[in-house]
Amino acid sequence: MSASTSELASRVRGPVHVIGAGLLGASVGLGLRERGVDVTLEDLSPTSVALAADYGAGRARAESDPEPALVVVATPPDVTADAIERALIRFPNSVVTDVASVKLAPFEELTRRGLDLTNYVGSHPMAGRERGGAIMARADLFVARPWIICRDHETPAEALALIEAVALDLGSTPLEMTPQEHDRAVSLVSHLPQVVSSLLAARLVPATDQAIGLAGQGLRDTTRIASSDPELWVQILGANRRPVIEVLEAFQSDVAAFADALRDPEQQGAKRRIADLLSAGNRGVARIPGKHGTSERFAKITVLVDDRPGELARLLTELGELGINMEDLRLEHSPGAQIGFAEIAVLPEVAERAVADLVERGWRTL
Repeated sequence: MSASTSELASRVRGPVHVIGAGLLGASVGLGLRERGVDVTLEDLSPTSVALAADYGAGRARAESDPEPALVVVATPPDVTADAIERALIRFPNSVVTDVASVKLAPFEELTRRGLDLTNYVGSHPMAGRERGGAIMARADLFVARPWIICRDHETPAEALALIEAVALDLGSTPLEMTPQEHDRAVSLVSHLPQVVSSLLAARLVPATDQAIGLAGQGLRDTTRIASSDPELWVQILGANRRPVIEVLEAFQSDVAAFADALRDPEQQGAKRRIADLLSAGNRGVARIPGKHGTSERFAKITVLVDDRPGELARLLTELGELGINMEDLRLEHSPGAQIGFAEIAVLPEVAERAVADLVERGWRTL
């Protein structure tokens, strides 16, 4: 076996059946197919199955196919419990998992129905894109992302190992949490940001074109996920409403406190309250894991890049020639000007040398 083939050898033994041929389901299929796993696909829409198959995510399941080792349910949240129940009945010897972004609601519903959940292990890869569908699927969608696994005391070791094998095959980092822990965590790090981003973007609807024309990268950053599918998020937020309401009410309290201090900034203590709230934001953002799963902060260098073909590629090439490792990259265009800004994150100890070397090569920095 060649080195490249060996590197792509799968940890999964046996075929995998994916129910739901949208973004997550097709991405699971693409990633496993790269490792030689036999992936079959199923969806209420034959067109979705055909499209995912055309992209290489697997093939339509045939009646003669053997029972899969694993069934991955990747359906919309409002039908996840139904799809899991059908899979458990239809494939009694298979391990069944789902990739829904809410874990407690389907588990409680399946328990209420009295199903034997020995072979069911809920999971959730912390990955996605603003747009859905197989056309947006990627084999590397889950790389370096946490994959939450919600086991219980009845979960067989081999079932847990199979879910972990899929997560590792797809480049994820498996983590164990209870359904309650998972739902509380995602209400803060995923669901609250979606609501805040959407509500902020909604304030742009009545704004004038002149005001919108002044938009910079800060607005783009904070509204990026506002283009997500409203129908999907209605389902997600409804299924996780209790934890989401808790973090929304805490956020609402912070906004009210900030507005109260700003209403009369000359009153005693007002400026301190404003500063404290902003400083809390500094401390919070410093806790967000960065590259390689650390919260290390990087120095930022902004380079002016002419808006013509090949300029960005030239900049990246020269960074490599200078031996400067780029930890992150963000691009911003200047409205009405043929120029852009490349904000490059580097280790603090190389920032000064990086600026000097780039300027020496003719680049303009800010």
